[in-house]
Amino acid sequence: MTQFPEMPEVAHSQSPGPSSGQSSGPVADAPKDNWVDLYAPPPTRPYLRLSRADRPIGTWLLLIPCFWGIALAAAVDGYRLWDLWLAVSCGAGAFLMRGAGCTWNDITDRHIDGKVARTRSRPIPSGQVSVRQALIWMAVQAALAALILFSYNWLAIGLGIASLALVAIYPFAKRFTWWPQLFLGLAFNWGAVLAWAAHAGTVPPAAVVLYASGITWTLYYDTIYAHQDREDDALIGVKSTARLFGTHTAWWLKLFLLSTVALMALAVILALLPTRDPLQLALALGGVWAFGWHMVRQMARLRVDDPASCLTQFRANRDAGLIVALFLAAAAAL
Repeated sequence: MTQFPEMPEVAHSQSPGPSSGQSSGPVADAPKDNWVDLYAPPPTRPYLRLSRADRPIGTWLLLIPCFWGIALAAAVDGYRLWDLWLAVSCGAGAFLMRGAGCTWNDITDRHIDGKVARTRSRPIPSGQVSVRQALIWMAVQAALAALILFSYNWLAIGLGIASLALVAIYPFAKRFTWWPQLFLGLAFNWGAVLAWAAHAGTVPPAAVVLYASGITWTLYYDTIYAHQDREDDALIGVKSTARLFGTHTAWWLKLFLLSTVALMALAVILALLPTRDPLQLALALGGVWAFGWHMVRQMARLRVDDPASCLTQFRANRDAGLIVALFLAAAAAL
C-alpha cells in the first residue's frame, strides 16, 4: 500500500547482507512494541519485517474482504462446516500472501527505499536482508499459501492463480499511472470473490458487486494513507491519488465513501432479496449502514496535512471492515 518513488538510479543487484554492519533494528514506521521486535527470535526478525508482520493492518485489510465473501455467501445458502476451514485458511493465506506481496514490493523498490526517510530502515535498504534472501523468502511464503489454495475447489484455485498477475503488477503501477490505489484495490479485494467461490462453487453478480465495493473502499483508505508521503512523492515524481486529488481530496474521499456503501448495499440486496427473509436483509444492511457511519467519523477526524492523523484514520478501517463482517456473519446465522 505504501507508495515508493521511482528514481533514475543505477544500483547493485543485491543489497548488502546482514553482515554489512548496517541497521538491524526496527523499521521506522512500525508500531512501537510490536510483537516482532519484542518476541520474535532475532534471526527471524528481518524476514518478518520484510513481510510487514510488525504492521498487521495490511493483513487485516486483505483478510476482511474474504470474511465478507464467506459470510454473504453463507447468508444465501447457509453455513457449512467447511466455512470454518475457509475462515481459518483465509487468515493464514492473507498473512502469507501479504507477506509475499510486501517482499516483492520491497525487492522492486530496493533502489528507492534508501532515499526516503520513512523507508530507508526497511530490511533490504538497511542491509538486514539481501535481494537473494528476499527472493527465497518470497518463494517460501508463496509456496505455503499455494498449499492452502489447493485445498479449495477448482474455481477458487483458478481465481487464486489469476490474482498473481495483480500482485506482480501493483508495485509498478505508481510508475505509469496516477491511480496505483486502484491497482491495490483490485489485488487486495480479490479475496471477496475467491472466498465466495470457495464456499459456493460459483461467482454470482452479488460477489462481483461486493468486490467492486472493496475496490472503492481501498481507494478511500489508501488515498488517506498516501497523504503521508505526498510531499516526498512530489519531489521525486511518484504518482498517487493523494497527489492527483490535492486540495480536492475531501471531495474524492466522500465520493469513494458513498460509492462503497452504495455498492455494498447493492451486493447485499442482490444476494439476499431472493431469500425473502426481511430480518436477514435488514441485519445485513444494518452492517453496511454502520460501516458507512464509521467512515463518516473517520472523515470528521481526518487532517490530510497531518501524517499522524492520516495513519490513525487509515488504521481505523480495520474496525470499519470488521463491523460489516460481523453483521453479515450474524445475518447468515439466522
